[in-house]
Amino acid sequence: MPSYLKIFLLALIFVALSPHKTDGEFAEWCIADEQTPDEELQIALDWACGKGGADCRMIEEHHPCYLPNTVKAHASFAFNNYYHKFKHKGATCYFNAAAIITDLDPSHNNCKYESIP
Repeated sequence: MPSYLKIFLLALIFVALSPHKTDGEFAEWCIADEQTPDEELQIALDWACGKGGADCRMIEEHHPCYLPNTVKAHASFAFNNYYHKFKHKGATCYFNAAAIITDLDPSHNNCKYESIP
């Protein structure tokens, strides 16, 4: 098989396996940065679920995103919800450097994160 055909097939496989929306845009999620200390994540989480206006009901006890019950997991859900809800109004995925953008879907079990095109 010619090398240009191998490269083409590898590129095709990469595109097919990459997460993307049906309109061809790549999906992205806003999650907690693993390097951020829990104390800083908690402050950002409190803001997102309070004044920020994120819908944090899914991370309450007995809801699908409560587990794992960690500051990082709850902050990731809240950050993503806020970003998804308000990006069209200029919101960013910053949270005082506590968050990052990823193209890897953080959803798990019955906890589904909305993706942002």
